[in-house]
Amino acid sequence: MSRVLRALVVSVFSFAINMPSVSAQQAQDPGAAPAPQKMDKDQKRKAKKALKELDRQYKEWLNEDVIYIIAPEERNAFLQLDTNEEREQFIEQFWLRRSSNPDLRDNDFKEEHYRRIAYTNEHFASGIPGWKTDRGKMYIMWGPADEIESHPTGGTYDRPMEEGGGSTSTYPWETWRWRYLEGIGENIILEFVDPSGSGEYHLTMDPSEKDALLHVPGAGLSLLESMGMASKTERFTRSDGTNLPTAMGGQPASMNEFSRLELYAKVQRPPEVKFKDLEALVTARIVRDQVHFNWRTDFLKVTNETVLVPVTIQIPNSQLSFRSKEGVHSATLNIFGRVSTLTGRVVQTFEEPVSKDFPDSLFQQSLKLQSIYQKAVPLRPGLYRLDLVIKDVQSGNVGVVNARLAVPRFGDDKLETSSLILADQIERVPAKQIGTGQFVLGSSKVRPRMEGDFTTNDRMGIYLQVYNLKPDEKTHKSNATFLFTVKKGDQQVMQFKETSDDMKQTGDQVTIERLLPLATLAPGKYVLEVVATDTLAKQTISKTADFTVRAAAETKTAANAAPAGR
Repeated sequence: MSRVLRALVVSVFSFAINMPSVSAQQAQDPGAAPAPQKMDKDQKRKAKKALKELDRQYKEWLNEDVIYIIAPEERNAFLQLDTNEEREQFIEQFWLRRSSNPDLRDNDFKEEHYRRIAYTNEHFASGIPGWKTDRGKMYIMWGPADEIESHPTGGTYDRPMEEGGGSTSTYPWETWRWRYLEGIGENIILEFVDPSGSGEYHLTMDPSEKDALLHVPGAGLSLLESMGMASKTERFTRSDGTNLPTAMGGQPASMNEFSRLELYAKVQRPPEVKFKDLEALVTARIVRDQVHFNWRTDFLKVTNETVLVPVTIQIPNSQLSFRSKEGVHSATLNIFGRVSTLTGRVVQTFEEPVSKDFPDSLFQQSLKLQSIYQKAVPLRPGLYRLDLVIKDVQSGNVGVVNARLAVPRFGDDKLETSSLILADQIERVPAKQIGTGQFVLGSSKVRPRMEGDFTTNDRMGIYLQVYNLKPDEKTHKSNATFLFTVKKGDQQVMQFKETSDDMKQTGDQVTIERLLPLATLAPGKYVLEVVATDTLAKQTISKTADFTVRAAAETKTAANAAPAGR
C-alpha cells in the first residue's frame, strides 16, 4: 500500500473514531437508528473499554462478521449497550434494516452476506482466511465484479498510453470492474497485485505496483523512456502516490490523483443502509403430525461466530395428495421452518411453497420417488430449537418435527472439519449461481443422499471442508494429506490418499469434492472414514459416515429435488 493510501486510510479511521454515540432513549431501543452526535474523550474511552469487556461471541460478530458493513454510528451504538439481551435485539434489527423486504421471513441480505464470506474463505485464502484479504473485503462489501481480468502468473504487459506505454513484465495481478456501485458511481475499476507470489493479492491505487521490472535499470521502459525523451528515475520523484512513467499526451481524468483518492475512500466505507421501522413477526404453533418425512442438518464454518446450517427435508411422494388435470398430476406443499433460542426468541424462519407435477406416463413411477428440499441458514454457535412444518395443500395434512439443534463452534486454533456429506450429486455451478439456490455450497451443488442408500451403478459423492490448516512461514501454503478408507465391518475393502497439492488447494481451508464409483463393492453396509492430516501442524482429524450399497437390479427409491414454488 502506497504512502498516500496509508495516509488516506488513517484519515478515514480518524473520522470513524469521532462518529456519534446514542442517546439514552436509543440505548433502551437497540433497534432504532442512532442519531449523529460527536463523541467526547470520555465516551471514546468507555467505548474502547466496552469492546474489551464484550463476550467473545459479540466481539467476533463486531470485528469479524460485520466489520466491513457496519456503519461507524452503529458500531458506537452497539458498544453503548449494557446487556446481552439488548445486543441480541440489536443484531436482529441490524440484519432487518438491510433486508430488501423486512416483511419476508427470509433475510436476503444476511444470507447473501454470509454466502460472500464463505466464498472468500474458499477462493481467496492465502495464509490468512479469505475474508481478511483485500479481495475478500471488496467481495464481501460490494459483491462479485461484473468483469474480472486475471493474470495469475503475471507475464508480459503492454502498458496503455495513460500509463506511459511500452512493455514490461508483471507480478500476478487482477482488475475487477463493476458497471455500477450504489453510492459510488459507474464503471468502478479496482486493481489487486500479488508481488510476493503467495496468492495474497492486495488492493493498490498505483498501477505501477504490478511492474516487476520497476527497480531494474534499463528494463521495462516506457515509450518516452525508450525514445530517450524521459528518464526512468523520474518515476520515483512523482508526488501523486504512483511510480508510473511519464505519459505521452497528458494524464486522463481517471488517473488524476484526487479522483483515485476519492474512489479508494468510497470503496473502503461500509455500503449505505436505509434504516426502516419494523414490526415483530408472530407465528402460530401447529401440532398435528399426519405427514412423515426425513430431515437432516449439516454444519459448515463461515466465521468463528457464524455457521452455515443446511436443513435438508425429504418427503416420499406417496405421502402427497395429487390432483389430475389435463393429463398432469400435481401436488403442492408448504414448507415452514423456524429456529429459536431456548428462551423462545425466533432467530431465523423460512417458508417455501413447493410444487410437483408429473405426466400420466410417469405418475405411478413417481410415487416410488422422494422429493428433496433444502434451506441453508446462517446461525451463531449455540443451542437452538428447530421446528419444521410441512402441509399438503390438497389434503390439509400436516407433518411436524420439533428438535434440538446444537450448532458447533469452529475455533481457529486447531484442525476442524465440516459435516461429512454423502451425496448423489456434486457438480460445479455457473458463476452467477455460486452460493445461491438449493443444495449450493460455495461454487458446487451438493445434494445429500439422505439414507446413504446407493447402488453399484452409482458414484457416491463425498463432500467435506477442512479448516485451520497451518501455512508454511516461507511459502504461505499449507500441506495436508487426506486418507479415504471404506470398511465393511472390520474389513478394509478400499483405501486411497490425496494431498492438498494434488487438489491444487493450499490455503488454510480445503474443500474435498469427490465422486467415488461403487461398482467394485458388493451389496451390503459400509463405513466411509476420511482422515485429514496437517503435516505442518502435526494434527489429525477424522470423520465417518455409514452408507449402503445395493445391487443395480434392485429397485431403488431415488430422490428428486423439489423446486421452490415461487
